[in-house]
Amino acid sequence: MPTLTFNGKEYDLDKVSSTVRAHANSIAFVDSEIQRLEAQLAVCNTAKRAYLRELSLHLDVHDAEASSKQ
Repeated sequence: MPTLTFNGKEYDLDKVSSTVRAHANSIAFVDSEIQRLEAQLAVCNTAKRAYLRELSLHLDVHDAEASSKQ
């Protein structure tokens, strides 16, 4: 017997309307999409930090080379 807990109350999903079940399924889907997107965002933020570190290192080398040519 699958249940839905909403606003502190439990509902037997076998005893609610198909509309209620559809909404519950939609919410579950959206929740899983949010989790997936948050994980993807974390990966992107990690990659961005790595790219920023690399950029900083290369610009430091560029600046050092430019200074030595003056």
